[in-house]
Amino acid sequence: MRWLICLVFFIVGFAMPSLAADDGRETVATPNFVDQHQRIAKPDLTSRQRIRFMTSTDYPPFNFLDARGMLTGFNVDLAKAICEELGVLPKCQIEALPFADLVPALKRGDGEAIIAGLAMNATTRREFAFTQPYFRYPARFVARKDRPIEQPIGDHLSAKVVGVAEGSAHGAMLRAFFPAATVQTFPDRLQALAALRQGKIDAYFGDGVSLSFWLESDAAAQCCVFAGGPFLSDRFLGEGLSVAVQPSDPGLATAIDYAIAQLVAKGQMTELMLRYFPISAF
Repeated sequence: MRWLICLVFFIVGFAMPSLAADDGRETVATPNFVDQHQRIAKPDLTSRQRIRFMTSTDYPPFNFLDARGMLTGFNVDLAKAICEELGVLPKCQIEALPFADLVPALKRGDGEAIIAGLAMNATTRREFAFTQPYFRYPARFVARKDRPIEQPIGDHLSAKVVGVAEGSAHGAMLRAFFPAATVQTFPDRLQALAALRQGKIDAYFGDGVSLSFWLESDAAAQCCVFAGGPFLSDRFLGEGLSVAVQPSDPGLATAIDYAIAQLVAKGQMTELMLRYFPISAF
């Protein structure tokens, strides 16, 4: 089990570029989930009249409405960057729909792609073609600054009480990967994090993305920091974010894969991640 945990961490950290600030501040690590050794020929999309990306408005920081009511977010800017890399920006459209309407809309042909965090599972894989994952959700521990946990964290949890949200995938993952920890469940993550801030538990285990924003929030009161990780698991956390296209259009999925690989190689994916995730979840 310890070998599996180390392997999960190694996969995340294997290709993790960083972007240095101009003033010499510490660099910020960002992940790379795209295999740069793959060879995908540059696609020719000149014959396409348009490419319509569909997303939702209720999933910040990936897709949401800003203070002016404009559609924005990581997924929105990524779709624009993909279109620009493919040389079809004038043909691209991005439309926002309620999340529940996205699948029926793609099936009707109201758009060519969904970029909104549609889960990849047995059902959706039968219905659509998917690109390779461009983002995966890391699980992370957070601990109080005044009660740090030694590294490697898996070897120092035997006397620690770790909070999780009741019934969560992270709770199941914690029990499977870190059996030495004493698990304390809470009705929701906010109550668990409040207990951590108050020193009632030693750590909390949950979604690294949401935790990165919590650490900078007033609710955290600068109490805590990430400890150990990041940790990934297809079994517990899914395969990450991909773009879904109609099953009859796998060429579009391949074209998007090509574009994302180019964005990673050019450092544009790193810039995009730092724009929306100033505190790295990785």
